[in-house]
Amino acid sequence: MEAVKTNVLGTENVLMAAIANKVERVVVLSTDKAVYPINAMGISKAMAEKILVGKARMLSSSDTIICATRYGNVMASRGSVIPLFVEQITSDKPITITDPKMTRFLMSLAESVELVLYAFENARQGDIFVQKAPASTVGDLAEALLDIYQKDNKIKIIGTRHGEKLYESLISREEMAKAEDLGQYYRIPADNRDLNYAKYFSDGQKELSMMDDFTSHNTRRLDVEATKSLLLKLEFVKDRR
Repeated sequence: MEAVKTNVLGTENVLMAAIANKVERVVVLSTDKAVYPINAMGISKAMAEKILVGKARMLSSSDTIICATRYGNVMASRGSVIPLFVEQITSDKPITITDPKMTRFLMSLAESVELVLYAFENARQGDIFVQKAPASTVGDLAEALLDIYQKDNKIKIIGTRHGEKLYESLISREEMAKAEDLGQYYRIPADNRDLNYAKYFSDGQKELSMMDDFTSHNTRRLDVEATKSLLLKLEFVKDRR
């Protein structure tokens, strides 16, 4: 229930308060876990996005602008794998990897802030913004950190854990069919279709069958050297060398 209270009811409360007080713009922070959710956190975040779009449909462009950003884990943030790997490396422990072929988007804290600011400045009613972040495999990430710290810790494969995805999905193929390419970002406009499903039985979307999700498997893939260069920009990594 905490996920529902925070992400669903909490989002509803904040948006209602913003609208009532004529706040100019609101940016909701969402996550890749809202795309094809498999746990309570992802489902509640997906519901938060639906609430956002529902509220936006009832507002005009001159009212409170409600939008969202969607991204995966921020590098070296609390609970992410980089601090765990660094602790294991510096303590001369084996590096525990679930699946070395797993891929994850690599986004810095500064980039996540820039995405929010971009959404704040450029959003239309109900938009969701996604950065075209690169990705690496978990195996390459571990190798890059070992190279940075000049260590040779053993790697222990522990297997995929419950609820863990092979890759992160930031945009579904249905959303990709209408997404706008803004260079560094994608803009996903609000789905403002009505509930008259009958008209879609005769006229479907032929282009949808040719679309792919935007995932950490098909984004720009970084090798070990490129991943190392990105990690060396993090204060967390530099402070612990």
